Amino acid sequence: MKFTKKLSIIVCSLTTAILHTAVITNTYKSVAQAEGQELIINGSFENDDLVDPDNPNAPNPNVTGWTKDGDPMDTSGIRISNFPNTGNQGLSLSGFSDISYISQTIPTVKGQNYRLIYYFASIEEPPDLKNKFQVFISGKKVFVSNNTPFQPYRKYTIYFKAKGESTEIKFGSIAKNSFLFLDNVSVKSIP
Repeated sequence: MKFTKKLSIIVCSLTTAILHTAVITNTYKSVAQAEGQELIINGSFENDDLVDPDNPNAPNPNVTGWTKDGDPMDTSGIRISNFPNTGNQGLSLSGFSDISYISQTIPTVKGQNYRLIYYFASIEEPPDLKNKFQVFISGKKVFVSNNTPFQPYRKYTIYFKAKGESTEIKFGSIAKNSFLFLDNVSVKSIP
């Protein structure tokens, strides 16, 4: 009988330790998200050189942390630029025939609320307005701007609730006659 009691106590202690560890892990994850940790990598576009290392006469098409999508001719207009909102660099957006995209998938907690902030500018002017700028969160279009005339960087804020353990943030753009610009992209959890 003593053996049975000791075995029972060991099993209970092990179960308690496992449950306690799980609670601590979940609490830690929630606290990290609640503190508003930055989830976007290279949202200020400062992690890359201004010029293309392979061609010092061209802007850098490499954008650390981000994925480009679309026709190669159109994605070639997504480049590091010297037209920032803050810092030394921003991102120029241009497409020649169709919309091109730049995206990043971030870790999220399902059901948690988040705030996306970005700064958007346009240097196209009438009568040569042929641009479009779109924002997607997990594939859902949440913002569209058509034919935005010249505007300096303007702050935009979008709130969303995460649908899963990861969330794709994606920007689509086309500017046939000039450039659009993006800078200071940020996603943080909010209480």
